[in-house]
Amino acid sequence: MGKIGFDNDKYLSMQSLHIKERIGKFGGKLYMEFGGKLFDDYHASRVLPGFHPDSKIRMLGQLREDAEIVIVINAGDIEKNKIRGDLGITYDMDVLRLIDAFRDYGLFVGSVVLTRFDGQESAVSYQKKLESLGIRVYRHYSIPSYPSNVPLIISDEGFGKNEYIKTSRSLVVVTAPGPGSGKMAVCLSQLYQEHKHGVNAGYAKYETFPIWNIPLNHPVNLAYEAATADLNDVNMIDPFHLEAYGKTTINYNRDVEVFPVLKAMFNRIYGESPYQSPTDMGVNMAGNCIVDDNAVRAAANSEIIRRYYHALVDLRKGNGRQEIVDKLELLMEKAGITPNNRAVVSPAKQKAEVTGGPAAAIELQDGTIVTGRTSELLGACASMLLNALKTLAGLPDEVKLIAPEIIQPIQHLKVEHLGNQNPRLHTDEVLIALTICANSDDNAELCMQQLEKLNGCDVHSSVILSEVDERTLHKLGINLTCEPQYQTKKLYHR
Repeated sequence: MGKIGFDNDKYLSMQSLHIKERIGKFGGKLYMEFGGKLFDDYHASRVLPGFHPDSKIRMLGQLREDAEIVIVINAGDIEKNKIRGDLGITYDMDVLRLIDAFRDYGLFVGSVVLTRFDGQESAVSYQKKLESLGIRVYRHYSIPSYPSNVPLIISDEGFGKNEYIKTSRSLVVVTAPGPGSGKMAVCLSQLYQEHKHGVNAGYAKYETFPIWNIPLNHPVNLAYEAATADLNDVNMIDPFHLEAYGKTTINYNRDVEVFPVLKAMFNRIYGESPYQSPTDMGVNMAGNCIVDDNAVRAAANSEIIRRYYHALVDLRKGNGRQEIVDKLELLMEKAGITPNNRAVVSPAKQKAEVTGGPAAAIELQDGTIVTGRTSELLGACASMLLNALKTLAGLPDEVKLIAPEIIQPIQHLKVEHLGNQNPRLHTDEVLIALTICANSDDNAELCMQQLEKLNGCDVHSSVILSEVDERTLHKLGINLTCEPQYQTKKLYHR
């Protein structure tokens, strides 16, 4: 752990330069479909150690004078209150969050587009709400047989029915709260509309994964398949690029499948297609910024295992599907790894076996493994957290950081007043107690200073953790996996 495998500064410089070159190629107007997460891209930071989670938005920040943002939301997603699983908020609320976030980075949000609009009352109300906030809103409509019926799509009854999005910058970044929002359709519609207005604008696609210029079965590309196992995405050699240039590049099934239709659309709009392959459309430079392939491979293998454990836990909770687990097992086999390749798995399971109760293990940045067990006062993860902080602070194991007279009143509050049946302190509670002790205890203060060193560390628990513990570890930047079993045999788990 702790090895840097990716040059983030090189990435920011190379990526922004490449996008500027692509803008110039199309005469000064480029619509760029932005896939994946613009903010908090923790998947990329896990599989490419050295990649900063905010790299994409920082890169756009370098282009802020030339860029404007168009946010796309499917009217049907507004109607059914679709929720982002990672944030727990509806897509329509996430649009507002994104607008605020973009503005915080000094980026101009030009408008919001309601796609597949069909008069939905909730979408109409949402449009009024946005317009009352001073945000321009446009409507795009469903097109029968999209994307196969090219003659209809490239006509006044297809893209021609959509409202023309007025833009003022040379780079128009088209993004959305989540997949299925219609980003590509908005970009292509604008190419058609711009052409009618005498502007030959261009289109490009910015997807970080799969990385086009590393091998098909490189762990980083396999980790992308693991991340999209629920969508059943499959990485593949781009046959169009191989035929056109005799070079092997990597893309994924959805882009390869739709490319003939896209090429036909480009032919109708431009007279000829500017791209000969799906790879040509991309602007991703991440593969050129890997500086330690071994470090990246190790990190990506760990991510595949992490996704596997998450799928097992989802299945145990009743939220997953067996076919997702099966696919992840195949990916691990393809990568030549097992769950035990994640360094914290065996120590956590061994500690649980020896102590006869739940246990947890953490791998620190220097590779040191620290464990924790369940006690009368602390849960296993809380115990592990304190042990890890003592190790980082250079304190002996026998040092007591939190006195029982501080823990006991918290337990009394939990059980007697808040209705909890488990008196043991969770990770958030033990950190609050440690903070209190740090006011008068130098050792506790020294341990508090070590918290930032936990960022990026791996943890494995022998049981499924509570939501409280999961949230706390996530906030600390810790990558968690759990065995797919509960601490008790009860039917209801909180």
